[in-house]
Amino acid sequence: MTAYSPWQASTPQDHKLTVRNRRFERGQKRLRGVDPVAAAWFAALSCSFPRGEAMFIEAVKAHRDGVPEKLAGEIRDFIRQEVNHSREHIAFNRAVQDAGYELSAINSRVNRLVDETLAAPPIVQLAITCALEHFTAMFAHQLLKDPASLTTAGMGDPQLWLWHAVEEIEHKAVAYDTWLHATRDWSSFKRWRIRSIIMVLVTFRFLKNRSTDAMELLAQDGIKGWRARWGIFSYLLGKPGILRKIAPAWLGYFRPGFHPWDHDDRHLIARFDDPETSAGRSAVPAE
Repeated sequence: MTAYSPWQASTPQDHKLTVRNRRFERGQKRLRGVDPVAAAWFAALSCSFPRGEAMFIEAVKAHRDGVPEKLAGEIRDFIRQEVNHSREHIAFNRAVQDAGYELSAINSRVNRLVDETLAAPPIVQLAITCALEHFTAMFAHQLLKDPASLTTAGMGDPQLWLWHAVEEIEHKAVAYDTWLHATRDWSSFKRWRIRSIIMVLVTFRFLKNRSTDAMELLAQDGIKGWRARWGIFSYLLGKPGILRKIAPAWLGYFRPGFHPWDHDDRHLIARFDDPETSAGRSAVPAE
């Protein structure tokens, strides 16, 4: 069987990962944001990151034996990037709690979902990681394309989210390239079928659980019932409508021969890293 589709894209040969070991302001002076729905959504995302990214690391590490040298180096940098992301979001989540929000139910739900994933076969864990990494890359693209959308959330230092977004784009193909290597003896059809089924399941669970988490946070601000549901629906699909905007990229995942670098958006990384742009300045110096 052919390991890859004849029209399979690949990670650019000149692409390199940069580990930006940065620390950001711990105090969240603007935590209760201009838009409580946006604030709740970003906080819900952040609550899922520490354990979720630890799971991503384990899923990729389980399949790194025998990978090409270039991919092996990318996996090492991917792990370092994800460890740094987890550290900063642990600090951010602690600030959310310090601001008066109760996160125990959300953390319990995240832990349960991650434990369910870790109970699956390793190749399924890797497929789930690929799907979730595609989600984070799509969200990252939109945040970097329109950084102003962060101001409506009022969620602490926007640089935290932009920094995270840059590195999510940068390593968006590491798990997927590991998947291609791990399934190199599969037919193209089997690989497509499994990853497509997993993406449908992951999409349902991701949106359901992050929305549930956001509604729980909104309830703590006194926004409940239809107001909370409509607020989240409008935020995600209306304005700014991040789900509406990522729909084409989400559908692209189901194309036979899909690869995360079908869309080369490294110009967004370059914009962040440019010291002459405001987006490129870290709020706290790197270590």
